[in-house]
Amino acid sequence: MTRLAAFQRVASQYADIADSLLVYIEEAHPSDGWVSSDAPYQIPNHCCLEDRLKAAQLMHSEVPCSNVVVDNMDNSSNAAYGAYFERLYILRDERVVYQGARGPEGYRISELRNWLAQYRNDLENSRTVVVHV
Repeated sequence: MTRLAAFQRVASQYADIADSLLVYIEEAHPSDGWVSSDAPYQIPNHCCLEDRLKAAQLMHSEVPCSNVVVDNMDNSSNAAYGAYFERLYILRDERVVYQGARGPEGYRISELRNWLAQYRNDLENSRTVVVHV
């Protein structure tokens, strides 16, 4: 199972308690740069935002249930979150509550799943009552 497929599965499993968002950053293995022989697509370095948007559409086709956004050409999201190459985060109330290790070696979908399972359990066992008026 690919990483995106595994992410999609977890995102779907916990959609009742968490929204998922993928941020497409600069291409890790561009076809005109550091080429990877196992890359599913041949994507050149992005010269403009339009190039990045086209590449993000390919990602979205693999995870249609998740929202996909793109980093700007200054790569400010990548810099702020240290995402290069890939990284998992959970944000709650505008704070990072889970930060996975840098991928690809540190990409642990099981850690994400465990955190979300514990969060769901905590929600189910809380005594907070929400009333919609």
